[in-house]
Amino acid sequence: MTISVGKRPVVAVLYREALPPRLDEVEELAEVRLTKAGGLAEAMNGADVLYQWHSFSPALRENWAAASSLKWVHVSAAGVGQLLFDELINSDVAYTNSRGVLSRAIAEFALGFVLDIAKDSRGSLRLQQGRRWQHRVTRRIQGQRALVVGTGSIGREIASLFRAVGLQVSGAGRSSRPGDEFFDEIHSSAELAITVNDFDYVVLAAPLTDDTKHLVDAQVLSAMKPTAHLINVGRGELVHTDALVHALRSGSIAGAALDVVHPEPLPEEHPLWSMENVIITSHMSGDTEHYLEDLGKLFVENLKRFNRGEPLQNVVDKKLGFVPVP
Repeated sequence: MTISVGKRPVVAVLYREALPPRLDEVEELAEVRLTKAGGLAEAMNGADVLYQWHSFSPALRENWAAASSLKWVHVSAAGVGQLLFDELINSDVAYTNSRGVLSRAIAEFALGFVLDIAKDSRGSLRLQQGRRWQHRVTRRIQGQRALVVGTGSIGREIASLFRAVGLQVSGAGRSSRPGDEFFDEIHSSAELAITVNDFDYVVLAAPLTDDTKHLVDAQVLSAMKPTAHLINVGRGELVHTDALVHALRSGSIAGAALDVVHPEPLPEEHPLWSMENVIITSHMSGDTEHYLEDLGKLFVENLKRFNRGEPLQNVVDKKLGFVPVP
C-alpha cells in the first residue's frame, strides 16, 4: 500500500506509562502529539497517523468519531484481530502491525517448551529442591512430529528451529496446500480434529480472529494422542480453557505449555496453576532484551516510508485480521 501525505505529518502517539523508544527520531520526521487514552480524541484532531504504542488499548474504537483525518494506524503488536472493528475495517485507513519483530524470540520460547517437556526439566527441579539424586530417562525429540497451527512469520520461525533439532514439522493454515521449505505439509486449520492425532506436539501460533477463536476445543483435544502436548504461544482464546482443563485432568492429553491463557491474567484460584502437567508463563515469549527498541525501529522505518510515499511494511488485511503471507 502506497501513501503520500505531501507534508510533514502529524503523529498522535498513544501510550499508557512509558513512552516508546526512538521518539526523538519520530519527532525529526513528524509533529508528535503524546497522549494517553483519555486525551486521544483531542490528539487525533487533524492527525495523519496514530502510533498505538499502548498495544491493546480500545481507545481508537471508543474515539473513532475523532479519527476523520487519519490515514494510517500502526500498532506495536503482531496480533491485532481483537483491535479491529467495523468502522475501521470499512475505512480507507491503512493499518500496520509489528509482525516479524518478535517472531524469532517466540520461536525460541516454543522450542524451549518442547525441550522442557521432553527432558522433564520441572521434574529435575523438583528432585533438586528435594535434594534427591534419582536417575531417569527422558524423551528424545529427534524424529518426533510437531504440528504448528499458524503458518505466518511466527509459525515459520518455529518450524525452522524445530526442523533444526530434528523434529518433523507440518503446518495448519487457512487452507490445505503443499508443503514448502518450512513445513512438510500444510493442513487446513478447520480440520484440526482429523489432523492432530498424528502429532506429538501441537503448537499454536495463529492470530486471533473470528475463525480461530476456540479453534482448539473439546473435539480437537480429544483427538490428540494421549502422549501429546499442547503448546500455546499465540493467543489464549485460541483454546477453549474449560475443555483444556478437562483434557488435562482426564489424561486425554499428556500436558500443556502455555505462554498465553484465557482469561489473562489467569485468576489465582484457576485449576491450571496447580496442575503438574502444565507449564505457565506470563505472556512473555516475545519479550527479550531490547525488543522495545526493535518495535520502535520498525515504526520509524515505516514512518520514513510514509513520508516518502512508499509502500508500508506489514499492512494488515483488515477483513482477515492479519498480514497475509505471500
